[in-house]
Amino acid sequence: MGEKSYPITVEQFQEGIELLCPCMDDYLYLYDFKKDYYYISSHALDRFCMPTNAFHDVQKTHEKFVHPEDLEMLQEDLSQMKQGIKHFHNLQYRWLGLDGQPIWINCRGRTVNGEDGQPMCMVGCINEIGAKQKADNVSGLLGETSLQDYLYTIGKVFPEGFILRIGIDDFKDINENLGIEYGDMIIHETANCIARCIAPGQQLYRIVADEFIIVDFLGGTTDEAKKLYKKVRFEIDRFIEQNHYETVYTISAGLLESRDVTEHSFQNLMKLSEFALSEAKRDGKNRCYIFCKEDYEKFLRKKELVRDLRRSVYNDFSGFETYFQPIVSAVDNQLFAAETLLRFHSEKMGMVLPVEFIPILEETGLIIPVGKWVLHQALSVCREVHKHVPDFKISVNVSYIQVMKSPILTEILTSVREYGLKPEDVIVELTESGFLESNYRCMDLWKRLREHGILLALDDFGTGYSNFHYLYDLSPNMIKIDRTFTVRALSNEYEYNLLRHIIEMIRGINLKLCIEGIETKEELERINRLKPDYIQGYYFGKPCPYEKFYHDFIEQA
Repeated sequence: MGEKSYPITVEQFQEGIELLCPCMDDYLYLYDFKKDYYYISSHALDRFCMPTNAFHDVQKTHEKFVHPEDLEMLQEDLSQMKQGIKHFHNLQYRWLGLDGQPIWINCRGRTVNGEDGQPMCMVGCINEIGAKQKADNVSGLLGETSLQDYLYTIGKVFPEGFILRIGIDDFKDINENLGIEYGDMIIHETANCIARCIAPGQQLYRIVADEFIIVDFLGGTTDEAKKLYKKVRFEIDRFIEQNHYETVYTISAGLLESRDVTEHSFQNLMKLSEFALSEAKRDGKNRCYIFCKEDYEKFLRKKELVRDLRRSVYNDFSGFETYFQPIVSAVDNQLFAAETLLRFHSEKMGMVLPVEFIPILEETGLIIPVGKWVLHQALSVCREVHKHVPDFKISVNVSYIQVMKSPILTEILTSVREYGLKPEDVIVELTESGFLESNYRCMDLWKRLREHGILLALDDFGTGYSNFHYLYDLSPNMIKIDRTFTVRALSNEYEYNLLRHIIEMIRGINLKLCIEGIETKEELERINRLKPDYIQGYYFGKPCPYEKFYHDFIEQA
């Protein structure tokens, strides 16, 4: 059965859309089949990457803003509408936003027949089905979209005041232990606590799950914001008591002054406030962090460095380089081994210190592919040096992340065979020694490496008292005394005597000792009185690329 004809023209439909579109968030549209003409509410241009809100050649133009995977489905449905096979259009598919990202929409419409009884046009409405709600029924507050609308009304310059972003600490635990409904109750009561504390004119919104934002554009100061945070904490503590301590929780907050938001946009405000709240949680939670530009710049540098490191890994480790530092025999100063050290050069930042980029490699898990690459670089060098120094050994650092999340034992043993080396040619230095005792996998790796003949060094020995008992439990082949301990021993008689006793103890259980950080002839002479086995430090050579290492310690030997 066909659709009813209406005594109204396409032009009148368009006038109606122009009249109604300022009154609604959804998008009204019409599609004139006969003129192949499309018109949609003008505010759609603020959201979607369409060239204009009125255009001809409809199906071709749709290709510019409809997700490619959904285009065929849409065109088939529109074709059936034009032919009168269907009279009601109802599709859920994706348009492309201004940033090129997909936005899910529900597009509904119906055909209108002309006087000849044939489909004349289609009129309908498009609404975003993935859009954020303007209000939140759980907390009873306005939501993130309403905050965006509020900031839009403020204009390009934010008035003096502050933005306080509050988050419930460990809210996930509440949901997991007491259920989602109970968690919703906590959200609602927390919203009530905050609402009782804010002053007239301050705006309160609920955003992303367990977080709230208070906007004060009334000239509020940082001190007033901190007092407000403490007042909210007091209200929550009172609620917890009234709730008979069924659950005890805290809140953290990130505080921005209006002037901190130099780019006056919703996106920038959300970005900076999220950083501030995250810093409060990283600092231990249950506290308020005041936005600091220097901290934020460090955060941005870290993000940029993460991108650089990831990009380098994906591009055959471009930017990474292995350096080698000699380890010499304390008896005759002859080359015994070399420690493999990682360096990284960023195209934007230049040379980045290991103390900065290695923790990032560990945090991101990139230490796994990079560590494997370093292993192969090191063993390749060892094979080359063996042509001149058959007893030369190569030392490689292994991170606890590699131990926990990769088949590091198999990688080491397979690589040793691949490069034609003997297990005793390789020294594995395990860092983060605090993990050795507490983690079974670390202990198991240590044991199995020893069983296969790989030499083991306990690195950074002397940086803490807790690792003295590792000597018996782990029985490493070598102990490396950290530079910080060495410096103290060279400048303090008590520390020097302590180092002497440690060396005597190590020698008494038949372990080898390497002293790190020797930089001058005077330091070497004083340390040599303690009769260590090996010396490593700038006095004999700084870490350097293999070409320089080969020239200085192999070719010139």
